[in-house]
Amino acid sequence: MTAIRSFLLFWYDFVVGDDWRVAAGVVVALGATAGLAHAGLPAWWLLPVAVAGLLALSLRRAVSVARRG
Repeated sequence: MTAIRSFLLFWYDFVVGDDWRVAAGVVVALGATAGLAHAGLPAWWLLPVAVAGLLALSLRRAVSVARRG
């Protein structure tokens, strides 16, 4: 395995981790926050709300998988 491949795999695992949906949600939330800020609207509240929502969805999915066995 080349050093470049190892480097890319590290960053993929670091950013995406166990759930790609959370990583995608954070990217969408960051983009929406930037869009609101660019439009001159208050955007400070969006990212904490998005992270709390993504955490709740991730926990719900993990509990559901754990209950199935």
